[in-house]
Amino acid sequence: MSKEKKIPVEITKKAAEKIKELTKKDKKFALKVGVKKGGCAGMEYTLEFVDKLYGHEEIIEKDGAKLVIDPMAQMFLFGSEIDYEVGLLESGFKFRNPNVTETCGCGESIKFG
Repeated sequence: MSKEKKIPVEITKKAAEKIKELTKKDKKFALKVGVKKGGCAGMEYTLEFVDKLYGHEEIIEKDGAKLVIDPMAQMFLFGSEIDYEVGLLESGFKFRNPNVTETCGCGESIKFG
């Protein structure tokens, strides 16, 4: 009986396309996601391009796109989905995270229960 490993973060097709496009353009290895203290609700997502894996980071690959999960953020991001949305006023990566209990009015800051 084989155990299938649960992926901590799902990446939509649109997000994968954008990650692949941006990492190729900037000649980077992957997009790294994490969380840090900040904002009016207490925490913020972080996104940065990286050249390689460091330490115990987890990597998720989809359609040629590579997403690195910061080890300190794994417990906050487990079960999340990352999408890329294009709108009239703004475009960007959007997080659907079941662990978030509160967001601020600007939508940039989050709180975990």
